[in-house]
Amino acid sequence: MELVVEVTSTETIKPSSPTPHHLRHFRFSFLDRLAPPVYSPLVFFYQADKNNREITNNVKIASHLKRSLSKVLTSFYPLAGRNKDNCSIDCNDQGVLFVEATVNCPLSQITENPVPAQLNKLLPFELDDPQELVLGIQFNSFKCGGTAIGVCISHNIADAASVFTFVKSWAASTRGDGDLVRVEFASDTVFPPRNSSGFQTRSGITKENIVAKRFVFSASEIEAIRDKYTAYSTNQERPSRVEALSAFIWSRFVAATKAESASDDKLYSLLHAVNLRSRTEPPLPDYSFGNLFRMAVIFPSTDDTGDRVVTQMRESKNMIDKEYVKRIQKGNEHLEFLKNRSEKINKGEMVGLSFTSLCGFPLYEGDFGWGKPLWVTCAKMTYKNLVVFMDSLSGNGIEVLIHLNQRDMGKFDSQWQSHHRTQVAHAVHGSRL
Repeated sequence: MELVVEVTSTETIKPSSPTPHHLRHFRFSFLDRLAPPVYSPLVFFYQADKNNREITNNVKIASHLKRSLSKVLTSFYPLAGRNKDNCSIDCNDQGVLFVEATVNCPLSQITENPVPAQLNKLLPFELDDPQELVLGIQFNSFKCGGTAIGVCISHNIADAASVFTFVKSWAASTRGDGDLVRVEFASDTVFPPRNSSGFQTRSGITKENIVAKRFVFSASEIEAIRDKYTAYSTNQERPSRVEALSAFIWSRFVAATKAESASDDKLYSLLHAVNLRSRTEPPLPDYSFGNLFRMAVIFPSTDDTGDRVVTQMRESKNMIDKEYVKRIQKGNEHLEFLKNRSEKINKGEMVGLSFTSLCGFPLYEGDFGWGKPLWVTCAKMTYKNLVVFMDSLSGNGIEVLIHLNQRDMGKFDSQWQSHHRTQVAHAVHGSRL
């Protein structure tokens, strides 16, 4: 059944208090300017509370959300401003978009058989169509009384940690919790703006022929893969859940995309997002807002085994330390590396697979006063060769959202269906992955 979402109202929500004049100009940091010009999406799903008709009145819920959003925007004032050429925000209090919509099905139809591309209908923006608006919210009401809150924040100002900082604070404000999350806008002082001309921020962004599919690993499957990589590791150090799954998915990706002719072989790169907040000197608070992450990069051989890829990933992440951060702050070495890699990808000389993990983030703490979410996910992104990890509701399993072009996804999915269960079973019984 096709998901039909009908917009019933749109409104601009402004901060309840004006932004002081000295805060009206918000500069993007050096790392903000390197961020892709897209919106970062999250969708939070909530069941209706059949025992409380007051709570299940979605009209009243929407009104309450708008009031609390207005209050919290006084602290998150750049979100109510307007993006100026991806360099700064005019914090003019013009407000954020708040959309109300109805959905033609019960909540269970989506949560029991989710289709990533359909989830984009629950969001207020096209993700790859950046506007001056920095933040948009869409409040979706389902036939069963359940709801979904779609959140889009410009990637030019926020990484994943920043998005969760905002959602957590907005939820606390909606609940009437006086202990609101503190936020700090200081990324432009830690990473002062510099000339980033020549770097293509839209590298890898495309809608053409991109397919997004969701795969779910149970806790037992993850543990089996971790155990196997530990057994074959030279240092016997057990990989994390994300490290093990990254190597496992990498092996399937290489098998699906590796050239049939040796003369057509390309250089492969694997990238993993790394939070910089604890790696600066001094460390930044968790509630620091901005693009405070970098990508750990390795160039595995297509013949590398899973345990070898795990080792390389760990070594690359460990290299992103305080000295690495200082080099980003003071020199152009990092920017030149990004330009070079982007150029190779655009020329077709390199095949990259990027991983970002939301595991460990407070996905299920978005309690607006009617309980924790039934499910939290992101929608289909506009990136080629992107993998997103998210904790399942139980916290033990991991949901994986994989974006590939249509041809590669066909090969990947075919191999996945025929090898996934077998390889996980072999991980228990002794065959090397």
